[in-house]
Amino acid sequence: MPRIALVTGANRGLGRSTALHLAEAGTDVLLTYRSHADEAEAVAERVRALGRTAVTLRLDTADTSAFPAFATDVRDALKRHWDREDLDALVNNAGHGVHKPFDRTTEEEFDGLIGVHVKGVFFLTQALLPLLRDGGHILNVSTGLTRFIAAETSAYAAAKGAVEVLTRYLAKELGPRGIAVNALAPGATATDFNGGSVRDQPAARTALGSVTAMGRVGEPDDIGAAAAALLAPGTAWITGQRIEASGGMLL
Repeated sequence: MPRIALVTGANRGLGRSTALHLAEAGTDVLLTYRSHADEAEAVAERVRALGRTAVTLRLDTADTSAFPAFATDVRDALKRHWDREDLDALVNNAGHGVHKPFDRTTEEEFDGLIGVHVKGVFFLTQALLPLLRDGGHILNVSTGLTRFIAAETSAYAAAKGAVEVLTRYLAKELGPRGIAVNALAPGATATDFNGGSVRDQPAARTALGSVTAMGRVGEPDDIGAAAAALLAPGTAWITGQRIEASGGMLL
């Protein structure tokens, strides 16, 4: 019986890489997207080319009112495509950033971050929990910015700090079901996040690489591979942990 993972925000960036690495490891994937359905379908086609099953579903992780209907869609997809009633893994990846100084961050921007990264993660996980099998995995994507400090990221880092605390509480509460819950914290990574600031600015890549043990910024595949490794069979004894994948940034 194949393993099945649901990855939010899988149409681009770290979610896309995670979905592809999971497929390479033999896992089927439910991919969510908020917009750009064409991107999500392109990822699904890549997954299928690897010999795995892929299904795309639209989800706005800021809209908690839609979560019960989304859970029904997931249940229906599981039955239709796999003749199953449960998932093996949930990856809470979808999100966005706000790159502003503390004193210029608006309440609307702050609420948006909390809505997606904290409230969205909390209540989506709650909605999908009945569909997660005993012995399964939850992986919450955090950020290296909860350990080291970078300018103009206080609101984003605070939201991700809440995700890391939630991760530990979920690990404790879901432990009796054998569900492993961890947070993966990427360092500076060359994606389109924050307008591609790391990916597209050579000076930024050089500066960030100079304070990283590995001498470079991360690439999406660095994070996708780490996520797939944490979700692999045999890792159930790792739970309640914050695992940083930063290449040794600012040690």
